[in-house]
Amino acid sequence: MSGEQDWNKKSVKILSRKEGNTKCADCGEPDPQWASYTLGVFLCVTCCGIHRNLSEISKVKSLTMAKWEEDLIQFLDKHGNDAAKAKYEAYVPIYYYRPTHADCHVLREQWIRAKYERKQFMKKEGSDDFPGGVKEGILFKRGRDNGQYLARKFVLTEMDGTLKYYIKSEAKEPKAVIKIDTINATFQPEKMKHNHGLQITYVKDNKARNLFVYHNDGKEIVSWFNAIRAAQFRYMKVAFPTASDKEILRRLPQMFLKEGYMEKTGPKPTDAFKKRWFTLDHRRLMYFKDPLDAFAKGEVFLGSSENGYQVKAETIPNSHNNIWNYGISINTPERTYLFTCETEQERDSWINMFKKVISIPMTVREYAVEAQFKHR
Repeated sequence: MSGEQDWNKKSVKILSRKEGNTKCADCGEPDPQWASYTLGVFLCVTCCGIHRNLSEISKVKSLTMAKWEEDLIQFLDKHGNDAAKAKYEAYVPIYYYRPTHADCHVLREQWIRAKYERKQFMKKEGSDDFPGGVKEGILFKRGRDNGQYLARKFVLTEMDGTLKYYIKSEAKEPKAVIKIDTINATFQPEKMKHNHGLQITYVKDNKARNLFVYHNDGKEIVSWFNAIRAAQFRYMKVAFPTASDKEILRRLPQMFLKEGYMEKTGPKPTDAFKKRWFTLDHRRLMYFKDPLDAFAKGEVFLGSSENGYQVKAETIPNSHNNIWNYGISINTPERTYLFTCETEQERDSWINMFKKVISIPMTVREYAVEAQFKHR
């Protein structure tokens, strides 16, 4: 019997190396070590944990530690990741965000539930998070001054390309009107200390602002995230008719390129270094006194190296009240910015990301943003 089980385990392992099965069916993490023997898909350990909560739909086993019967192996062989994708992802809208293994739990869980539990993408009807071009609902928004989260009505409208929020549900005038094409929305569970925390960053008067919101229902907050992506995609299809779908998708809400603390000095030689929270979003390097601040204290535009932007490592002595010595200089056509990082590893991480940004040629739209920065 042990010989038969050894052979069955070997057979399952061979199936996991079959084309299409070498990555998790739900998040793409390489070398999945689990499988759902009712759905016929191979899974990473994290997505497997989510599948365990769908016990009526998905039953999972370890590829290496569990006992595999012949009929289950045959089922896996007959199905597999590619077949499941063709079935359960047949009508995923082009704007819909497909989570990776780097994404937070709520995004991954709702992607898995949308596919297998709600069967949201098996039919074209019902797959859209933004039907009719309007989404309205209550989200809990963090107060700018007191940090309390209070219920606010939000309205997303495709026709006028705006996201609005109201202090009271019955209010006629919105507290803020946000242009949809300036928005980036990113899930921030760690920073916000809420599993469903969503940061909405937008630009008004050429300055970055943040809203921090959540909803207790994971399905609803992910639906808002994808509705924002849908509204942006449709807006940009009209605004930029010659742009390809691929180009537009690159501009939709996505994780920030990098965030973290650095010290920054001002333009004068006598200016002291101050610790700030930095967020790199596309070509905008924003800095805040606190990670949950609504307004950026300042911003640096990162153009391209062919337009005179340069980044390099610097050794900065403790002569300007700086605590950290691992320095970075960013040279723009207007001035040089100096920063320090706590460790050499963190400095190298920032430099690599800055260099990646400035190595990309600027678009026509980014030249317009650069001009706005210059005329501040």
